[in-house]
Amino acid sequence: MNDKNLLILAGGVSSRMKKQAGNLQGVDEHLIKDADSKSKAMIGVGLNYRPFMDYLLLNGVKTGYRNIAIVIGERDSSIKEYYTGGKGREYFKELNFKFAVQPIPEGREKPLGTADALYHGLNAVKEWSGGKFTVVNSDNLYSTRALKMMLETEHTNAMIDYDRDGFDFEKSRIEGFAVTIKDEDDYLLDIIEKPDGKTIEAAKGKNGFIGVSMNIFRLNYDMIYPYLENCPLHPVRKEKELPTAIKMMIEENPRSLITYPLSEHVPDLTSKSDIEKVKEYLEKEFTDFN
Repeated sequence: MNDKNLLILAGGVSSRMKKQAGNLQGVDEHLIKDADSKSKAMIGVGLNYRPFMDYLLLNGVKTGYRNIAIVIGERDSSIKEYYTGGKGREYFKELNFKFAVQPIPEGREKPLGTADALYHGLNAVKEWSGGKFTVVNSDNLYSTRALKMMLETEHTNAMIDYDRDGFDFEKSRIEGFAVTIKDEDDYLLDIIEKPDGKTIEAAKGKNGFIGVSMNIFRLNYDMIYPYLENCPLHPVRKEKELPTAIKMMIEENPRSLITYPLSEHVPDLTSKSDIEKVKEYLEKEFTDFN
């Protein structure tokens, strides 16, 4: 039986989103206000100003997930309010919601990163121990296909390995995505952030395929937990990053995380310049979700 557990990382402070982008002419003032005041996941880019996270949850429901844990920030309660007593609760009655707050340590302006977020999230759902869960970002819209691949995998740990050539982003943005290194059987060996040209060339696999990570993983609770707890700070960004914890896990447990290649676009709501493109995508792909 599948563990129908989905954990969404939404505890960041959305610093890039809150920075003013270049030309925002034509962007709905309501959405700009959302971007300046709310978590990225709650920006009303959908039909009738439905928040972005509704669409991620809709794909999760369609795929079969039922237990949802959302890691939120200590300065923004809008997500919890919406899914416990607001419209979100009415839309997703079949889901079991739990929330975990990712704190901002004293002396810092931001939380401690994605590994820290997942650590706090798992502490809020200790009943998931002994099973598996899928973890995703709150500012990416993963397809039902990707979510289903993670839910149904028989492997202990897994990830979607996206085709670098399958995205509908500008080239400069794609060049910054983390690339994956695999063995001959597609087990993960490494995730390399901010790769240079030589690294990207070395990452080429079968038929020239270059895989990149968009932070969607299926993980064994008990296997990943100690690496989240003991994840070191990145030397430059000073955050505990999920790819670092995963690399620690596979170094001590070789061939424990399988990669699944997939070529498709993943809508990304990182900055204000993404708002109109994501809005157009949702209007086209989700015509009956209003």
